Amino acid sequence: MPLDAQVLRSSQEILESQANLQSWSQGASLSPYEQLAMFQAEEAQLGGMEYPSLNTGFPSEFLPQPYLDGGGIQVPGNASLMQQLQHGRGNVFQELESAYQEPRPDLLGQFSMYQREDLQFSASAQHGPYMRDDPALQFSPSELGFMSFSMQVPEPEPRELAVQNAKAYLLQTSVNCNLSLYEHLVNLLTKILNQRPEDPLSILESLNRTAQWEWFHPKLDTLRDDPEMQLTYEMAERQKALFVRGGSGEGEQDMEEEVTETAVPNIMETAFYFEQAGVGLSSDESFRIFVALKQLVEQQPIRTCRFWGKILGLSGSYLVAEVEFREGEEEVEEEEVEELTEGGEATEAHGEEEGEEDEEKVTDVIPKPTWKPPPVIPKEESRSGTNKFLYFVCNEPGRPWTRLPHVTPAQIVHARKIKKFFTGRLDAPVISYPPFPGNEANYLRAQIARISAATHISPLGFYQFGEEEGDEEEEGRAGRDTYEENADFEGIPVLELVDSLANWVHHRQHILPQGRCTWVNPLQKTEEEEELGEEEEKADEGVEEVEQEIGPPLLTPLSEDAEILHTSPWTTRLSCSLCPQYSVAVVRSNLWPGAYAYAIGKKFENIYIGWGHKYSPENFNPSLPGPIQHEYPSGPEIMEMSDPTVEEEQALKAAQEHALATAEEEEEEEDEDEDEDADD
Repeated sequence: MPLDAQVLRSSQEILESQANLQSWSQGASLSPYEQLAMFQAEEAQLGGMEYPSLNTGFPSEFLPQPYLDGGGIQVPGNASLMQQLQHGRGNVFQELESAYQEPRPDLLGQFSMYQREDLQFSASAQHGPYMRDDPALQFSPSELGFMSFSMQVPEPEPRELAVQNAKAYLLQTSVNCNLSLYEHLVNLLTKILNQRPEDPLSILESLNRTAQWEWFHPKLDTLRDDPEMQLTYEMAERQKALFVRGGSGEGEQDMEEEVTETAVPNIMETAFYFEQAGVGLSSDESFRIFVALKQLVEQQPIRTCRFWGKILGLSGSYLVAEVEFREGEEEVEEEEVEELTEGGEATEAHGEEEGEEDEEKVTDVIPKPTWKPPPVIPKEESRSGTNKFLYFVCNEPGRPWTRLPHVTPAQIVHARKIKKFFTGRLDAPVISYPPFPGNEANYLRAQIARISAATHISPLGFYQFGEEEGDEEEEGRAGRDTYEENADFEGIPVLELVDSLANWVHHRQHILPQGRCTWVNPLQKTEEEEELGEEEEKADEGVEEVEQEIGPPLLTPLSEDAEILHTSPWTTRLSCSLCPQYSVAVVRSNLWPGAYAYAIGKKFENIYIGWGHKYSPENFNPSLPGPIQHEYPSGPEIMEMSDPTVEEEQALKAAQEHALATAEEEEEEEDEDEDEDADD
């Protein structure tokens, strides 16, 4: 056949096939298998490549089988359908189209559970390897319309039953959580298939732990984990408020007032000079402390404020601010001590009443102890001595400032006997021997008082005594407890400050062994105590008088400080020996490591950055317990006697009878003498 005629015949057959397909699409759509088979037939007819059958390699029971429509017409398979398409037979399409386009009148009324009868499969047709459980295959359509559905589920095979039991066992949830082993294995396998690691067996344990961790953290999302709030980010959020300037349109006026009058010290300048000396904090932390002190000044009625230093701790450190309130501003004192005192007095009074009642009931008098506790040393008043300044502390800039309570002499005395690290929590107990009277806030306040009294120094001549107080010296030199700045001070050259310690002086009062800056006689009675009875006065006569304690006066040069094992308690140096004309004089304390001071011209400052421990040349040893006291005085009146013998008892009885007879005779003689005198 010529090529043109063959091509023309092929084109006509293709057009006929397209026409038949168009009519088929109007009645019903082809299945994917039929479309692919039709495409393969066209390709083969046009001389293209031949495709293998889709059913190759499958068992016969899995192959698609023909089914019967409602009219009993068997619908051909893919091969017979393509043969009819190739030969131009259109009767099949017409029958199928009529079958789908002509609905049965009794379709909806006859069946209530199934929509179409022509979609039911024949009983002999096989669909897949699974058992059919369609109830329509066991009953006819007429029976389905007039009887209820009932069917017995066939019993599973032993192997299938074992699989179901195993799956039920794996689906049991854990006691501690709602997760089952089946779900965990599914999550683990899904994770492995999604990530596709190179060697999943070697990292199976880590993948298992990761899957468990993700399950027990409900905050995690499948797409993105929730960001955790880190400590640095949390602290940055807190410190963010320090850099926000509040106020309205009067910001310029507030700024002018702040520039002219402010109690906030120039922390950045102080940090610069201490940086030259090689000590201090970083510039970032110094600026945060500066804005934190500014916030403190805005919240409290503060007249003067300075950065005292930083005391390190195990869990957190303390930033210490030394402030002084304005005149007329009364500090709010804590009344815990007063409440405890009142409670103790009430308890003692109640005990005395009970004791009196017991004395009435019991004939034996219980001896009272003669020991009396040592008198309580009163604490110094506010704005004087160890309580001259107030101290506020915080752990980090941005956190709230906490005011420390006033220190008592007993706390200072006990703080000298112990050595404890700070924890960073003010309410933490101080466990030590001797027992410390207070918590960590009181211990911190006592250490601040000790460090301030020993390490706060200034150049000679910067401070001076007032003219009125120059000639007044009371007992213990308590009259010279204040000073003022010298307006005529011109400064001391840096080289002279480094060469001699006599150019530096203490400008804080020395703390006496009593725990106070000014000595108080503990035996001195008040007006109420002078009205006591004679018995208590006689009891106090045996007490020895206490010697008065005297300490070094104010503005004492450092050259008079006691040495530590032939070592000077202070070390002086220049910040830079290469250019001494531009250097800063630096003084370091060897008694309290971490205490520094600098001076240049008319400027000086003190700072402490350390653990709050005093240097001891020997190893620290806790105090030994006191000697054991005697329980009672030993004497013959309380000693046990040996039992007398029978002879001793008879002799004692005879002596008692003889004494009684003698006494009776003497009485008779006295009576006779009285009668004779009466007759005369």
